[in-house]
Amino acid sequence: MKKYIEGTVKSLPLAGLIEEAGTAKKYNTGTWGTFKPVFLEEHCIQCFFCWVYCPDSAVTVNEGKVVGFDYDHCKGCAICAYECPTKPKSIVMEKK
Repeated sequence: MKKYIEGTVKSLPLAGLIEEAGTAKKYNTGTWGTFKPVFLEEHCIQCFFCWVYCPDSAVTVNEGKVVGFDYDHCKGCAICAYECPTKPKSIVMEKK
């Protein structure tokens, strides 16, 4: 890893690059969006499509079941709701 001179432009990571693995947990992006997903457990078939497609790993799983969302990291992109196969949907988007 490169060493940077403290207090200079060179001390900033290039284009917001995350240089070490697993650091996305340090960035709370939950305030970015206008909408948030709401989990409707009664419609869920536990297919895990929401968990697989979520770009922010914001779908919360407990004891092998989807139980909700980590709103500190969810940007409200609605991919989870779009990919949800149930009718009616198990995930609906709600204005924050």
